[in-house]
Amino acid sequence: MPSIGFVLPHWLYWAGLLLFPLIAMYLSRQKQPEPGSRSLGIAYFIWVVGGFFGFHRLYLKNKWGLLYWPLFAVILFASSMERAARIEFSDANSSIVAIESSTERTRGVLEKATRELEDATARLAEIGDAPEDQSRRNRLQRTIDRQTERIEGAEAKLAAMAEEKLSLTPAVEQATQNRERWSNIAFSALVLIIAFMLVDAFLMPSMLKKARKYLETNPDGEVDREILADDRQFAGTGWAGVIDRISLFTGEFVALWSVIAVFVYYYEVIVRYVFNSPTNWAHEGMFLMFGMQYLVAGAYAMLSESHVRVDIFYANFSPRGKAITDLLTSVFFFIFAGTLVWTGWIFAMDSVAQGEVSFTEWGIQYWPVKLVIVLGGVLLFLQGVSRVSKDIALVIAPKQEAQNGS
Repeated sequence: MPSIGFVLPHWLYWAGLLLFPLIAMYLSRQKQPEPGSRSLGIAYFIWVVGGFFGFHRLYLKNKWGLLYWPLFAVILFASSMERAARIEFSDANSSIVAIESSTERTRGVLEKATRELEDATARLAEIGDAPEDQSRRNRLQRTIDRQTERIEGAEAKLAAMAEEKLSLTPAVEQATQNRERWSNIAFSALVLIIAFMLVDAFLMPSMLKKARKYLETNPDGEVDREILADDRQFAGTGWAGVIDRISLFTGEFVALWSVIAVFVYYYEVIVRYVFNSPTNWAHEGMFLMFGMQYLVAGAYAMLSESHVRVDIFYANFSPRGKAITDLLTSVFFFIFAGTLVWTGWIFAMDSVAQGEVSFTEWGIQYWPVKLVIVLGGVLLFLQGVSRVSKDIALVIAPKQEAQNGS
């Protein structure tokens, strides 16, 4: 199976975070198809993101989509076998490299010992038989014996390593053949799936007509749908309502980033387990995105009262009592929000000045992420101002504020 070396460009990452939510928000506000109907646009969308599994055919009530599953199973099995063969090849090849490195060192030891042996032998031959030279002869003889032992040991080690390397060579060749065989099998199954997908791309309109005709006599089962409350109920009026609507917009905006994560992790799973090409940008890009989502969504969470809090006593207060309590404790909130903005600004400016990037090979810029700390703090601070204004109005004129809230 061919590997995929795609690395997400930085500009595409940032553009996706900005444009995808806007497009999704626009589409979500369009007229939705009737329940039980089928849309050609959705069919092609499923074809893009789930075509490997034939989900587009199943969406169009065509059971031939199940044909994709055995082929995909072949790809998964062949890829796993190829991965095992690659590990075997890597282990055997690493052993051979280690043996070659050790062989070079041992040859160096052998050459050095041989030179010292020859030198000691020559010097011993030059020494006479006088008694006063006996001590010198003994030292040279010990050197000769020691170097002879080193030479014999080095030669034995070289012979053993040569034999071990020879025994590993068939394993490398076998692993190479297995990799090629399973790679070809996986690639052939991939080609078949792609061929089926291309054919289905042209057949999609006709499959849609058949699906609609089938659904006329065999409608889908009814699905109980829960009607969720509209978040716009949290928005107030006047200038405070403007802040509330900004919080609603930013909350919806970053919520749609979770959909991006589905696509990215889907891509990561496919390239990791099908193409044996794991990425390092998918996980890093997503945890940075979720960190920014957490920061920006704080204002929305405050508006919709989604933050976790201990309200054993607070829950039993009247609306006016809650407002008074909120006003008394708001000082701590503004200290936190102000500190978040101030320290976030320091972090962001330092990051901008340094052109800070991540330490991974992807090298994504960190300064936009740290600027989001400031943005999240500002949004949270503004929402706190909106909340305080509502609490003040509720304390001063509780009946009128209750009517405005309803």
